[in-house]
Amino acid sequence: MKLYFSRNPNPRLAVAVAQYLDAPVEFEFAAPFAEGQAARFSKLNPNLSIPILEEDGATLWEADAIACRLSRSMGSNFWRTGDDEPDMIRWISWGKANFVHACDMVHFERGTKQRYGIGPVDEGNVEDGLQRFLAAGAILEAHLSSREWLSGDAPSYADFRMATFLPFNDVAKLPLEGLEAISRWYSRLEELPSWRQPFEGLQAPELPPVPS
Repeated sequence: MKLYFSRNPNPRLAVAVAQYLDAPVEFEFAAPFAEGQAARFSKLNPNLSIPILEEDGATLWEADAIACRLSRSMGSNFWRTGDDEPDMIRWISWGKANFVHACDMVHFERGTKQRYGIGPVDEGNVEDGLQRFLAAGAILEAHLSSREWLSGDAPSYADFRMATFLPFNDVAKLPLEGLEAISRWYSRLEELPSWRQPFEGLQAPELPPVPS
């Protein structure tokens, strides 16, 4: 298996999953939108986005699908199975539509657009994202106030997915102050080497800096 990745949020998520599971994948840094790369990567993913998992001549794209495949290939309950699976999927689905989406809105304006010179920060979009973040954060805070992980008593993919953008909070500057349960939960994630340093030992150019 080969995993095409970069240091951006969703590819980072896929790499962290592979590292956490100790999956036997070959990692290859990829930049599908770089000059001359579209023809190659359009055959792997018509969206020209990464991560992409290549296996036995076929490809699988989208981080959630890749996490499911890797977990099953390793016989791991990281992607919950059986009666626990619906609860995990509940948090993946809710997170992507609410908490993760809000984080993405703010990070896109303060991070992605600035790294790649897409345009100035749209403060209206930032404010909308921050309001969504606070509303979703209140729900997540209440859930995590009496538990260590989102689903069950060990990390699951739901935890990784929910935290997709938090490693980039140095530029997003999401208001985590006062969200004590979320902060404790994220500190536990940061104790996992695979989450804290997923690119350890990999050839992976740093992201372009955000201009000050």
